Amino acid sequence: MPRLKAVIPFAITTLLLSSAASVQARTEIQNKGSDTLVNVAQTWAEEYGKIRPDVAVAVSGGGSGTGIAAMINGTVDIANASRQMKDKEVAMAEEKGQQPVEHVVGYDALAVFLHHDNPADSLSIEQLERIYARGGGVEKWSDLGLEVPGCDSDEIVVVSRQNNSGTYAYFKKAVLGKKGKYRQGTLDMHGSKDVVDLVEKTPCAIGYSGLAYATDHIKMACIAGQTGGDCVSPSVATASNRTYPIARPLFMYTNGEPTGAVKEYMDWILSDVGQCIILNKGYAPVRDVTCN
Repeated sequence: MPRLKAVIPFAITTLLLSSAASVQARTEIQNKGSDTLVNVAQTWAEEYGKIRPDVAVAVSGGGSGTGIAAMINGTVDIANASRQMKDKEVAMAEEKGQQPVEHVVGYDALAVFLHHDNPADSLSIEQLERIYARGGGVEKWSDLGLEVPGCDSDEIVVVSRQNNSGTYAYFKKAVLGKKGKYRQGTLDMHGSKDVVDLVEKTPCAIGYSGLAYATDHIKMACIAGQTGGDCVSPSVATASNRTYPIARPLFMYTNGEPTGAVKEYMDWILSDVGQCIILNKGYAPVRDVTCN
């Protein structure tokens, strides 16, 4: 019995040391940012973990601004963004010794959502500007010649995103113009799913978010570049060929050209496997791919 007591602690110690070595050998990649990209980023991380169990990719959202701020401060390996970094953000990063490098990992159609009962089938960029811009002049659905069932007040409920969102910034630039400002009184949602959920339940509402958040219970407007012109519906195909007026690239930023585990992960994201994942999530890949 004394021998047995001596062997058991030795075996446990060996096991603990082996486990500790295994934990220490595991590489962790910090990935933070865009709410638009967070779902596909989580799937990328999960699938990559199956083929590379020695690499853990920790994904969190919070918006493009959050990811970019983490890149500036050097606390993240990869920042996800649904907009490009601004010149001043790049300058701030460089002041702190960071060298952000941009990688396009897919494309998105920024969809305009309406309640299922809204009779509008198409909207132009000009009409969207008049709805969303400060002093735009369109505050009621009747201003557009529409009568929306269930919207007794006729007042347009304008749903937007919080200002740290890349989707917020891209919509502002594409629809309101560089110097345009959002109207006051918008309902600013934390995430894209929140936008869709609110519009689905609110007959008077209009909102915008990434195409991948669309559901069968909500309507997506066909968007025309000019009033009276032909409209284009948001889809993977129209995001990919850029015929949709509010199509945008999706970005990942690294500190310098990626090396080691980060480079291997980025290469995998841009491989056929990684690009088929983003396609299956409702976004357009960076190139044509054949998926099972």
